[in-house]
Amino acid sequence: MLVYYVMALGAVAFITLVERKLLGLSHIRMGPNKVSASGILQPLADGVKLLIKQFFFVLSTQIILFYLMPVLLFTVFLLT
Repeated sequence: MLVYYVMALGAVAFITLVERKLLGLSHIRMGPNKVSASGILQPLADGVKLLIKQFFFVLSTQIILFYLMPVLLFTVFLLT
């Protein structure tokens, strides 16, 4: 089971790299090459960046206003 998981992660990383290279070619630029030669480690760096991001919730606010204000502002935007 672990082997399939590792193979799937490798495939996703490779597909991401190919996608970025093709998008780079279509925009006439090189594509991802920031992390290592030819950008091979770029998907790994993106995964690590995603995992170390901190998710936080504001506990000192009123939770009703926290969820209600975007809806209210969107409604006002649609009515104007």
